[in-house]
Amino acid sequence: MKNAIETFTLTKRYGKANAVEDLALKVPEGSIYGFLGPNGAGKSTTMKMILGLVKPDAGSIRVLGSEVSNANRLEILRHTGSLIESPSYYGHLTGHENLQIVAMLKGASEKEISEVLHIVRLENQKRKKVSQYSLGMKQRLGLACAMLGHPKLLLLDEPTNGLDPAGIQEMRELICSLPEEYGMTVLVSSHLLSEIDQMADYAGIINQGSMIFQGELADLHMHSRKQLLLRTLDNEAAARILQEQNIKCTSKGGSLVLSELSDEKTAYFVSVLVREGIGILRLEEQQKNLEEIFLSLTGRQVNP
Repeated sequence: MKNAIETFTLTKRYGKANAVEDLALKVPEGSIYGFLGPNGAGKSTTMKMILGLVKPDAGSIRVLGSEVSNANRLEILRHTGSLIESPSYYGHLTGHENLQIVAMLKGASEKEISEVLHIVRLENQKRKKVSQYSLGMKQRLGLACAMLGHPKLLLLDEPTNGLDPAGIQEMRELICSLPEEYGMTVLVSSHLLSEIDQMADYAGIINQGSMIFQGELADLHMHSRKQLLLRTLDNEAAARILQEQNIKCTSKGGSLVLSELSDEKTAYFVSVLVREGIGILRLEEQQKNLEEIFLSLTGRQVNP
């Protein structure tokens, strides 16, 4: 599979601190790639380097099959749309007028303005001044500006920031439609794993400037180890019996925690406990949710 974006030992320093260090980002063509990390992890800096807004201290970047250089940067950017940090606009102008200015800069036609307004569902607000737009409408206008010129690649930095639940859902649906309906590759950053889980095919997790996970979202789910939670009328006696059966367990919050076992072994230890007169109150399977995986990978604590 071809990659729309590749970076090689990409590094950016601010003073003595590395904002991004030896980053090897690989964004497959036609995918939605979730770029994850805590606030301040280096996501925005990386995206700015890809767009040429920040100069790397080391490493190289390939975008749409070409290594980015001063000579070809503008040509590559013609096929790239972006919404970094917060959308820029002229508040005293209407949404349509803002798009006209961007279309002129990009060399896009008037017809494209109508198309992107339709895609982001702003047709009915196009004559309203942007200063009167809600935050969600401003985000959608920023996305419309990024989509002018039919870019092959779209970089969106925290596009749902500050939106209400309805606005988040609307933005998510828009982003999900882009690869299939418009042939775009989308790199979308977020600090919320649950948000990316509903949009992306691939994910990369960055922490303190370094990549700590990269791959298909399904592979990220594999980091979630299943375990069994057992609650009985006498946990102390149950734990002793389980250990006699070479089944390791620990005590946590009034339950016994066991590593994942086969169905046959689970059925066996349940029958042993019942035979020994241990009353079983509850037996359930649990696994880390994605937020817990994210926190464990980034070395942060999960509140009990």
